Amino acid sequence: MKKYEIGLIGLSVMGQNLTLNIARNHSIAVYNRTKSKIRNFMENKVQNQNVKATYELEEFVSSLKKPRKIMLMIKAGKPVDLVIDSLLPYLEKDDIIIDGGNSHFEDTNRRLKNLNEKGIRYLGVGISGGEYGALHGPSIMPGGNENAYAEVSDIMENAAARTEKGACVSYLGPRSAGHYVKMIHNGIEYGIMEVLAEIYDYMRKVMQLKPVEMGNIFAKWNQEFDSYLVEITAKIMQKDDPKTGRKLIDLILDKAKHKGTGKWSVQSALDLGTAIPTINAGVNARLMSAIKTERVENSAQFASSSRPVVNKEELLPLLKSALYFASVIAYAEGFKLLKTASNEYEYNLNYKEIARIWEDGCIIRSGLLEPIQAAFAEDMQLNSLITARQFKSQLNAAADKIDKLITTAAQAGVPLTAIHSALDYFNSLKAKELPANLIQAQRDFFGAHTYQRRDQEGTFHTEWE
Repeated sequence: MKKYEIGLIGLSVMGQNLTLNIARNHSIAVYNRTKSKIRNFMENKVQNQNVKATYELEEFVSSLKKPRKIMLMIKAGKPVDLVIDSLLPYLEKDDIIIDGGNSHFEDTNRRLKNLNEKGIRYLGVGISGGEYGALHGPSIMPGGNENAYAEVSDIMENAAARTEKGACVSYLGPRSAGHYVKMIHNGIEYGIMEVLAEIYDYMRKVMQLKPVEMGNIFAKWNQEFDSYLVEITAKIMQKDDPKTGRKLIDLILDKAKHKGTGKWSVQSALDLGTAIPTINAGVNARLMSAIKTERVENSAQFASSSRPVVNKEELLPLLKSALYFASVIAYAEGFKLLKTASNEYEYNLNYKEIARIWEDGCIIRSGLLEPIQAAFAEDMQLNSLITARQFKSQLNAAADKIDKLITTAAQAGVPLTAIHSALDYFNSLKAKELPANLIQAQRDFFGAHTYQRRDQEGTFHTEWE
């Protein structure tokens, strides 16, 4: 009986598309708990002899070459544990399980430890690119057992997106390194998406632009930014609703959902004592959007802000600068957190390589990743991208232009939470002094938490009354 190079469990759209992608160069067996989904996939999508359908787990495992390589493309959380438990009776020493979902990095650490004790090798692999990327080439972020990666690297390299620098995949580090990097990728994604949403909101409410006008502006800007998120924003603005003929963006309810990876980034940042306010603003904005009924009720109780008189031609360059500035800051926050986590968890991350594999296939791909790579090539221990030669003067110039946007937005009652957070992060990070001395005095006043002095060594407490 023919043995297949790799197996995949979980035929969601992502699982189906990744299967079709892998099958271009490798043989692959598939399994799904719902049998009808397997049949529909084989009948309607598969035109390749490299794909084998299996309908029982034992059949699935026995169809694979040893050591078996099994990829899970299923919902993160308990379902992953259940599938792993159901596989274990059929697995042997040195078999490999690859979790390609958005698993929490601490779950990945736990699973790797448990499976390692059973002789099973484990990889936690972040995959970015959505349904299109899964089919045509995503950015792939593997971590875990390094010798296991060596055995599946050819499959991943053939499936990944590719630039002139190579495949957009690289072994990132031990244990949960891959899933941690993917989590921060998603956090950066939250931040940049919110920045774009705020610029859109400013354009429509302060400048009173129509979607077509906004789409043209975003498309023009993207000739420089070369950003996937800016590109799709431009396309969204131009899309008509087939039922009404109106622009679809005007008909979409303003309630944004989330799957948790942005929240995890913020939680991890808090645990590690690292500030990521722009990314946090992206998470908070989705939470605010979710309370639609409350917002509508509140809007009736407060007078509408008056729209300031503005010069559209003067404001567009400022908005473009704000997009550049806040996007760079979102990347800077993400890489700062990656550095902190790498030191804390001993991932030994290569930040230049992370930026390289994000250059194509993934949601946050943009032209900014080229100078980010250059910055880390010059100094792998760079504390923050804001001090890199590639960004320092541009950020300083852009920061000066954002004040007017924030002022006019406030006059119109338009929140620019992420853009404002990015500016505050920049100003805080370059501040010689911050007012934390008052906070320490307050803490000592009510809780005797002590403080340090500028002029003397040691720890001090004062009887304030």
